[in-house]
Amino acid sequence: MTLMLMSVFMLADAQTPAPNITATIAAPDITHFANITKGPAAEGITEYRFSNGFKVLLLPDDTKPTVTVNMTYLVGSRFENYGETGMAHLLEHMMFKGTPNHPAIPKDFGQRGMSFNGTTSLDRTNYYEFSQASDDNLKWAINLEADRMLHSFVAKKDLDSEMTVVRNEFEKGENSPVSVLFKRMQGVAFDWHSYGKPTIGNRSDVENVKIENLQAFYRMYYQPDNAVLLISGKFDQGKALNWVNEAFGKLPKPTRKLPEFWTVEPTQDGERSFVIRREGDIQIVAVAYKVPSELHPDSNAMSFAASILGDTPNGRLYKALVETGKATSVFNYEMTGYAPGLMILAAIVKKNEPIEPVRAALVDAVEKFSATPPTPEEMDRVKRSTANSYESLLNDPQQLGISMSSAIALGDWRLLFLGRDQIKQVTSPDVASAAARYFKRDNRTVGIFQPNEAPQRAEVPAAPPLTDVMKVYKPQQGMASGEVFDPSQANIDARTQHMTVGGLKLALLPKKTRGETVSVHLKFNWGDEKSLFDKNAISDMTGAMLRRGTTTLNRQQLADAFSQYKINGGLYQFETTRTNLADAMKLVADVLKHPRFDPVEFERLQKEVIVGLESTRNNPGSRATEVMSQHYNLYPQGAWMSEPTIDQRIASFKAVKLADVVAFHKAFYGASNGEMAIVGDFDTVAITKVVQAEFGAWKSTVPYQRVIRKNFDVAPFAEIINTPDKENGIYIARLNLDMRDSDPDYPALLVANYLFGGGSLKSRLADRIRQKDGLSYTVGSSLGISAISRAATFNIQAIAAPQNLARVDLGVKEELNRVRKEGFTAEELARAKSGMLQENIQARAQDAAVSAAWVKLMDLDRTFAWSKTLEDKISALTLDQVNAVFRERIDPAKLSVVIARDEAKVSNITVGVPTAIKP
Repeated sequence: MTLMLMSVFMLADAQTPAPNITATIAAPDITHFANITKGPAAEGITEYRFSNGFKVLLLPDDTKPTVTVNMTYLVGSRFENYGETGMAHLLEHMMFKGTPNHPAIPKDFGQRGMSFNGTTSLDRTNYYEFSQASDDNLKWAINLEADRMLHSFVAKKDLDSEMTVVRNEFEKGENSPVSVLFKRMQGVAFDWHSYGKPTIGNRSDVENVKIENLQAFYRMYYQPDNAVLLISGKFDQGKALNWVNEAFGKLPKPTRKLPEFWTVEPTQDGERSFVIRREGDIQIVAVAYKVPSELHPDSNAMSFAASILGDTPNGRLYKALVETGKATSVFNYEMTGYAPGLMILAAIVKKNEPIEPVRAALVDAVEKFSATPPTPEEMDRVKRSTANSYESLLNDPQQLGISMSSAIALGDWRLLFLGRDQIKQVTSPDVASAAARYFKRDNRTVGIFQPNEAPQRAEVPAAPPLTDVMKVYKPQQGMASGEVFDPSQANIDARTQHMTVGGLKLALLPKKTRGETVSVHLKFNWGDEKSLFDKNAISDMTGAMLRRGTTTLNRQQLADAFSQYKINGGLYQFETTRTNLADAMKLVADVLKHPRFDPVEFERLQKEVIVGLESTRNNPGSRATEVMSQHYNLYPQGAWMSEPTIDQRIASFKAVKLADVVAFHKAFYGASNGEMAIVGDFDTVAITKVVQAEFGAWKSTVPYQRVIRKNFDVAPFAEIINTPDKENGIYIARLNLDMRDSDPDYPALLVANYLFGGGSLKSRLADRIRQKDGLSYTVGSSLGISAISRAATFNIQAIAAPQNLARVDLGVKEELNRVRKEGFTAEELARAKSGMLQENIQARAQDAAVSAAWVKLMDLDRTFAWSKTLEDKISALTLDQVNAVFRERIDPAKLSVVIARDEAKVSNITVGVPTAIKP
């Protein structure tokens, strides 16, 4: 079976050893619990079952000082009834509105510095909290999940505001051609099954849902016998099980009976097609085929077929459509789960170019796939890629804990590991045979665009019994844990070795990690304001060409080499393993120093970039950002810091020649000045030698001098931009500041911004625009403040329906004036201090974040001690200091505002200052 973990779950080769996360951690004694029995235990995870039907999975891992609590409810959009589409997702939003004992959940999350979210899919809903490991945080999270399981408000007043937030999320999706196409694909492909209803729901259902229906849905499915709790990370198992028992064990066993679902989608009896006609800048053609449940043996084979067809740059569709110039890109997506679902393959086509040849070629390549079974190379590539993805997942207990929800939704969490094991059994004949059964004309739905007298129907089998699926599963042994690492700034500084190799400042932080992982971050500095003039597009094209081949490896071979050395990421920041680090570094150096610059690849890239830019012409976010940038940026066209228009960017990319790219690489690329940080499991002596050999003598021929951005003295302005046929609009605001991060009032402004709009769901903007008014799915503020330049900015952004943007503008200004008049409160300041500091601790527990931070710090001749000093300054701030800096620095009268919206959807609305409307 193929398991969906977050977006698309990648299965691993069973030859990869499975992790033994708790190899040295004993399971708790449960003999004194009369209501708990031990369930299956495998690969570091143990299941415990309660007499009321509740289940908990414990996944201990002491290598990082963090803990994840993930609650999975076995209910998703496929459980919704007529007129109730989107209800599972809407209820997910309502679960953050509070309970009598937890009336302000987002505020509590912020106070504890917790990362959190909820997600809804076809078969399940999950909620997770990721926080610094502590008994207090874990116990609080467990009690919260138990409390909101049965005691969430689910109140009419909250529904009234949250409905409009969810509707705005719906509207956001309506701006995306791919999102719209896929939602229509579901509805056209399925006649009866609930998989034909997008999780976001139907707009009228979202707008008109009755609170009584939502409450009934909540009482039916949010019960202990329909939920599985997973705790992963650093925690005491005995304490955790005690707390879970205290919180969930006392809940009564439900007496209601869960509904039984008997609808089976009929066999499709002819190809289907549809066309969406909307304003836009790109064309898309997609084909979908019904495929079996993820529990069915054919599921793995069909996933192989999709990968072999849809991969870039090695896939068959890429070669048939992109390399021939018919399309600019291709991709695949599996919408599968507990029931039979869809396999979708699609192509992006430049506007005004013929679409029919692409549709015909796409269908031909897919439906003739079985006639040319996969080659050994294609099979090995998929197995290696999925093995690497699974290994990466197992090395991240947080992600593993959250991703387990998809396996739980299929009926048993061990399916995740069974699917991994079954990958090695898939053969080329299996893939070809399965493709022949489902890639058929009469099982096809074309997402742009006839009945046949000779049907070729594909019978999609039902899912086999779970007992039959599970009987072949055998748990594997796994890898040992890494060291327990203290993420304090002092320890990071003490553990890090510094040296200079050629022109590179090098920071090395060796430590034992799970899976022997290691993170690398690299930055080169080259050129100056004069030498870089009029070279933005050339520089971008040069960088984009690097991964398209070296002098010894073509693009396909290079992609295979990245997979072989387990390089997860890009050239300048990636993760690999201890045994692969040296080879990975040599490969990255080869790519940087010896690019192929193939003319055919250059032509493809140029076309791809231009099509991508053209697709943004009517995008509200792109248009608003362009107008704002043009107002503030007075650099001459061609300057390194200039902000060209979309048309100017397109013209500059069209003008780039391959010779320009070759010349730029020859002149600028080199390691004369830069920074490199390596954090994780590696041999410092051996890797230093590799760095010296690969980068020590590599020089840039042009001198380097930092280009420092400056702000121009321009008056504030306001403007409305018309973006026709867009369901969602955008509001952006900007205020220029004269500040560096070394200024005395920088820490206070940092905290003030966090409270005003930078603190996730709990901030003045979020409380007003999202929570109270229900206008926006995304709203917040940010600061752009440098250590070098005094050209700083304060920014606000929100999305909303076109007819609601006037209220967003009004709400933002009222909240700005309210803070300036009344100030923040002592309680808010305490919450900000706690939340910001705990978020920093969590970030420093991630190796990739530490390596990235070292590169930035070394560029500024700083260490992590600078970060500690900043935190100390934040801790010492007074309320008067925070309020004073906001009043002094943030002047609403100097704020510029740009709104992009479909004016046809707005009637008799005035937006205050903005008056000028541009097409």
